[in-house]
Amino acid sequence: MNTIHGTWEPRPATRWEDAFLSGNGRHGTLAFGDPNDDRVIVTHHTLVRPNGSEHARPPRLAAGLRSLQDRLLAGEPTAAEDFTDHRPLQWVQPFHPAFQTRLRSTPPAEPAHGYRRCVDFTTGETTACRTDWTSRVFVSRADDVIVQQVTTPDLDISLDHRLPGAPAGLAVGHGAVLTPHGALLTLRARYPDSDRAYTGVTLVVVTGGRTELSLPGVRITGARSVLLLTRVRRHTGELDVAEEQRALTDLPHRYDDLLDRHLALHRTAYDRVTLDLHADPAERALPGSELLERPRSAALLERLFAAGRYHLLSSAGLNPPRLTGLWTGDWDTAWSGAFTNDANVNLQTASATAAALPEATDALASLIHRQLDDWRENASAVFGARGVVAPAHTDGESGLTYHFSREYPLHLWTAGADWLLKPLVDHDEARGARDPRTTAALAEVALFYEDFLTRTDADGHLVVVPSYSPENRPANAGWGTLNAAMDLSAARHALRTAADYHPGPDADRWRALADRLPPHRINADGALAEWAWPGLEDTYDHRHLSHLYGVWPLDEINPHDTPALAAAAHQALELRGAENDSAHGHLHHALIAARLRDGDRVAHALSQVLDGDFFHASLMSAHYPHRDVYNADAAHTLPAVLIEALVHSTPGRLVLFPALPPALPAGELRGIRTRFGAGIDLAWGPEGATAVIRPTRTHRIELRTSAGDAEPLDLVAGEDRVLTLGPR
Repeated sequence: MNTIHGTWEPRPATRWEDAFLSGNGRHGTLAFGDPNDDRVIVTHHTLVRPNGSEHARPPRLAAGLRSLQDRLLAGEPTAAEDFTDHRPLQWVQPFHPAFQTRLRSTPPAEPAHGYRRCVDFTTGETTACRTDWTSRVFVSRADDVIVQQVTTPDLDISLDHRLPGAPAGLAVGHGAVLTPHGALLTLRARYPDSDRAYTGVTLVVVTGGRTELSLPGVRITGARSVLLLTRVRRHTGELDVAEEQRALTDLPHRYDDLLDRHLALHRTAYDRVTLDLHADPAERALPGSELLERPRSAALLERLFAAGRYHLLSSAGLNPPRLTGLWTGDWDTAWSGAFTNDANVNLQTASATAAALPEATDALASLIHRQLDDWRENASAVFGARGVVAPAHTDGESGLTYHFSREYPLHLWTAGADWLLKPLVDHDEARGARDPRTTAALAEVALFYEDFLTRTDADGHLVVVPSYSPENRPANAGWGTLNAAMDLSAARHALRTAADYHPGPDADRWRALADRLPPHRINADGALAEWAWPGLEDTYDHRHLSHLYGVWPLDEINPHDTPALAAAAHQALELRGAENDSAHGHLHHALIAARLRDGDRVAHALSQVLDGDFFHASLMSAHYPHRDVYNADAAHTLPAVLIEALVHSTPGRLVLFPALPPALPAGELRGIRTRFGAGIDLAWGPEGATAVIRPTRTHRIELRTSAGDAEPLDLVAGEDRVLTLGPR
């Protein structure tokens, strides 16, 4: 195993948070690697526990919208707190694990040696081995099946639902039958007070030896190897287990054959981008848990970059990553293990285009397009408008807005559709073709703004009212207010992007609407104000940086085209506190700093995470310092931070080394995709840098380097262009 493209530990995991991860964007696994009790927790993106919210609808508030707008425009600072149907806060259906496969064996009479467990990012395999035992697991992207092979003669195998937080009322039934090649195990679990259930099916294929029933599982003796093929289905009514058995039986029953089919998809995706920081080989060879104790190590950044891309790829398929990616070992997932669309999903998928993972963009698109009908209902119910409004939280099933409260009036947030569609637009730019589904969705966002943006201020500018800046409030008003900077940026961007995709009369109308929005406001501190409405005072100590949406992910505010606004945005960034030290806050800060060309601030934000003990031995991350609350934000966002510090692109511009942290004096970043349709390989060191540009389209772009100078760069499709830069 290459020590950059994998990690290892010298002992089994004792906590599920430290278990090594594999996934195919549908099924996931957490492998502990204990030779005597080999546990693999099984997850699936569809597994959410019914809690009543599956029947929830958005609040029907449209009839009162005009009155609310009147009150806010008249200066009533807390008027939006009455814009509710007074329901209690409803969480989305919580994500949960399915069960764990357990393979128990008798400890050897004499101590065995040579234990090691590892995960190979290039293959997606988690492996644990000892002199007398080997266990290998991967989740096939080709066949959508969990594959585990164990080489030990004697085993007791069962499916065990008893995981932390499992509800007492879960109705569980086990099945075990012998087959010509081994056995078939099933576990069916019906949720309390629900007609919904899930069923796990494991086909056990035994080579050599004897298989006998040992309920609720089987006992195997004298085997040369054992292969387990596992799938999980969520369903209503009864699952056709016989059909599931036939499907598993039809698969190849050799581990290597299944792996080869998987690698054609997984390795191809993973290998597209690599980062080499010329780290110390001795540090590269360390176990992950020891490397994490060296937060200034280049080897740590290399491994976290590789792990972040691996985990993002592994959790993206049916859906993009959840708050926990695709994994959990506990039924009590924080914040329901949801897709949180007002920062977390967005940050986790931030690298999808540049890091050449269209699989992640496709997963995000899958979620969006499945939920557009629900988004339409949100727009109609809350705002009386055509078009679409995205929810701030979703469980992956419902896209309806029902999760809100007085302190979190998320039903007022209108910027979500623009933020969620932004990676899809970036992907279209990179590949030079427009997805008709994205084209249609953008038109629906524009239609919403046509109906919603009807009120004006004394200067004739449109007013976004009500307006919400996730998840903050002005120091002198309620949470729902007017002209949040994020809402202004999102509305402008959505309307202009829809116009670009729809030339003609619609485009003229949408651009004219965008031009009537007010400019951003600079407050008395010289900072870009979080609310552009006069008199609303900023609250600086907050984990979210919604007001700087125009800097990142948008290109509305940047040092090249809008230097005065960029300076005000930088001042706003300097004044922003970290509040509760959440990982997403620190790395969101770093992404904005990179766009503003502040390498020192990027380095500081990274250090807050690396010094804060945010990473488990699995190299999955936590939401808070000291590995508190399992959460994928840091793990999946860190690659985007490093890329943005090294290279940034728009459809017409390339910025090289905009915010290179001082602690990264040399390295190579290869395979990056740009939004102007070229691949880029970068190499840098004390003597200078080179960039190899591989364009797929012929056009002229603007080149900017760390010196800040601009020059035209002509690119010809199919002709590599090599740029040489002097010392920084």
